[in-house]
Amino acid sequence: MTIENKKPAIALKEWAVTVQSLIEGHQIIVMRKGGIIEETREFQLMAPKFFLMPAYEHQKRHLLKEAYAEQLDKLLADSPANDKMRIDAYAEVVEDIEVTDQATVNALRDCHIWTDAFAEERLKWKRTKPLHVLLLRVYKLKETVELAMKPAYTGCKSWVRLEEEVILPAMEPVLSDAEFDLETGRIKDALASVD
Repeated sequence: MTIENKKPAIALKEWAVTVQSLIEGHQIIVMRKGGIIEETREFQLMAPKFFLMPAYEHQKRHLLKEAYAEQLDKLLADSPANDKMRIDAYAEVVEDIEVTDQATVNALRDCHIWTDAFAEERLKWKRTKPLHVLLLRVYKLKETVELAMKPAYTGCKSWVRLEEEVILPAMEPVLSDAEFDLETGRIKDALASVD
């Protein structure tokens, strides 16, 4: 996939370890309730396609399955300087699944890198709002997009509107169509098992 034209871009902020897991094809979902300083006070899908912006704050080793806790240490050691941002992935939302019960969250436990405690915390925070499980088709950029970190990009929020125009480099899907369909089917089967 190549997008040639310049346009203002939007990015979803997500733990750097999660973005890396998406790039490596270990998962195709993210779970969102919104950031503490979210304008709407709840998560809303701001765009169907967006960059994935690695966030280095708030990542906690104890909320990751053991295999990914070590990966977090490596990512933190290699994190960009505070005045820089590196983006290596782009995503399209295939489906926005709203979850309101613990049984559904539990059914997805084998589909992501987080511990049960993390998933439960996400569900319980802002208890009256649904947990959004975004099913993503993820693309790896063939060239890293490096940008200056701006004050508007910091803080606990889901979405960042990039202040500069970005030419999207060439990219390729992380998973083949067949692999993506297989993973999507696994998630759908997990969700269906709750009914």
